[in-house]
Amino acid sequence: MKIVKNYLYNVGYNILILLTPLLTVPYISRVLGPSGVGINATTNSVITYFLLAGTVGITIYGNREIAFIREDDRKRSQTFWEIEFLQITTISIAYLAFCVFLYLQNQLKIYFFYQSFLIIAGAFDISWFFMGLEDFKKTVIRNMIVKLLSLASIFVFVKNSHDVGIYILILSLSQLLGNITLWPYLPKLVYPPKISELRMFRHLKPSLTLFVPQVATTIYLAVNKTMLWKLDSVTASGYYDYSDKLVKLVLAIVTSTGTVMLPHVANLYAKKQINKVKQYLYTSFDFVLSISIPMSFGIASIATALAPWFFGKAFTSVNILLIIEAPVIVLIGQSNVIGQQYLLPTKQMRTYTTSVVLGAITNIIIDIPLILHWGVYGAMLATLLSELVVTLYQLIMVRKSLRISLLFTNSLKYIFAGIMMFIPVYILNVTMNISTVNLVLQILTGLLVYVGFLLILQPSIIFKLKSLREM
Repeated sequence: MKIVKNYLYNVGYNILILLTPLLTVPYISRVLGPSGVGINATTNSVITYFLLAGTVGITIYGNREIAFIREDDRKRSQTFWEIEFLQITTISIAYLAFCVFLYLQNQLKIYFFYQSFLIIAGAFDISWFFMGLEDFKKTVIRNMIVKLLSLASIFVFVKNSHDVGIYILILSLSQLLGNITLWPYLPKLVYPPKISELRMFRHLKPSLTLFVPQVATTIYLAVNKTMLWKLDSVTASGYYDYSDKLVKLVLAIVTSTGTVMLPHVANLYAKKQINKVKQYLYTSFDFVLSISIPMSFGIASIATALAPWFFGKAFTSVNILLIIEAPVIVLIGQSNVIGQQYLLPTKQMRTYTTSVVLGAITNIIIDIPLILHWGVYGAMLATLLSELVVTLYQLIMVRKSLRISLLFTNSLKYIFAGIMMFIPVYILNVTMNISTVNLVLQILTGLLVYVGFLLILQPSIIFKLKSLREM
């Protein structure tokens, strides 16, 4: 039951991070327009590079290391302080590099500065520590308060197209405040640091091994938006960003299993319980397929009317982008289970790193010609193909240690039920006038059709629900 609770908390945490900007989308897209949205997306994508360089893989590494030794209070305390001081050091170096970039930058300078508070926030991000302890409740509750405050601030202070800077500042400062609010919990969980005993740089090399795949993963989003800015326009970058935000909101529900299971599987691996590791993996993979496939079909089925209604008529192009990106939900769901729940906790870093680097290389090679030929649609197609490469490589590499057939036992049943769901929902979406009531009706229709077909087809996940409650 603990894993299920942590999954629900982590779903809440990830959705919360995305929900604040997404809830404001109908308002912001109309107030700031495609250009203002594009400025935020473009400057944020560049800031992501500096933040990524500053965290050097610590978020995932810290999560795993705390999970390995969480029962030992002294080791846990020393490891926390060593990793956190390393994080502060690397973030400080990254911010100095950003200052040099800002000095040389001529375009969007003030907006880059406002975004830079996200880099500072990275120094105080200790969510990895609580994830390693499998304690997600504190993170969710504290951040919920901060996110609600930022949501209210956006509606109060962002009034017209000249308030792009205020909008960016609210988002970046809320992230900083959210990270700081976790620190009051520390005195009960770790001892005060003994500076003379800390060896923070012993964590640098292993965290750097996780830095490479983290860089590659970020490329899928950040590089696409940056290239769209340079090769097309900031408006195209805004279209891409809004489509991706909506898909990532759905993905938060799917990929939360990875964040929750990583520390749990790492702890089992440290205890050499390999059979349990595989047992959890098969169940988790089946569960992810059972929810990612209908979500993918669901997004595609309502995209036609959803995009112009939700984002505004200026963002009508987003509907096609949503349809192109929808399969990414299934692909990332699969690679998240294999990577986050098997390769990382069992220290198969080479395979994990190679998979995401191959995805990044694929993205870079095909991104420019596809953008030049199809614009923002080409960028989205590049993202889809890159994720396909990552997933296929991981499946090929684990075929000898895992039974691939067990991973996909029920996949055809989920796909068939998803198609049967897609048909009526799509028809309703293109024939009904879009409204909140009609949208809810379409979603409920899809849910009932999908669940109904699952009850008829009887995939094994139905019988595993009881075991999931006991996890």
